[in-house]
Amino acid sequence: MTEGENVIDEIQKDAESRMKKSLDALHHNFNKIRTGRAHPSILEAVTVDYYGGQVPINQVASVNIEDARTLTVVPWEQQMVPKVEKAIMTAELGLNPASAGNVIRVPMPMLTEETRKGYIKQARQEAENARVAVRNVRRDANGDIKALLKDKDITEDEARQGEDAIQKLTDKVVAEIDKTLESKEHDLMQV
Repeated sequence: MTEGENVIDEIQKDAESRMKKSLDALHHNFNKIRTGRAHPSILEAVTVDYYGGQVPINQVASVNIEDARTLTVVPWEQQMVPKVEKAIMTAELGLNPASAGNVIRVPMPMLTEETRKGYIKQARQEAENARVAVRNVRRDANGDIKALLKDKDITEDEARQGEDAIQKLTDKVVAEIDKTLESKEHDLMQV
């Protein structure tokens, strides 16, 4: 391997790493979009007042799936039950928890057609943001390659090969984003 190929290889690895982070962020954002099925990640953003500080719900309680449409939240301290219940109610997630003893049940409401369409629109926007992030990574990587070519650190053939490899990587990640979006839309449309 020539020195130019080594540098291009590093640029490709960096681009691949950054594109993967965009894809991971998309998966994380998709987990926040409710599909009508119970999933612990729905409550990830909920914070609870715990001795004067705001902490994530998973630091004061265990969040589990009871059945396909119900989450159970069990605070580790009995006196936290009302605070956890209030935090879930005020989190603007459209959830109405009900406590029985030290267990809080959070039923997932049925999604209306209008709500589903809103969530699909949100999912499409998240996917587009991920595509834009991936394209920005491609632009940065190609800019680095062009700078190397301008400085005569690599040959034109090496630059062309590098840009082709970056484009293939971009196409692969964008296809994965599209596949993930299609899967999320399918989940949202299921009743």
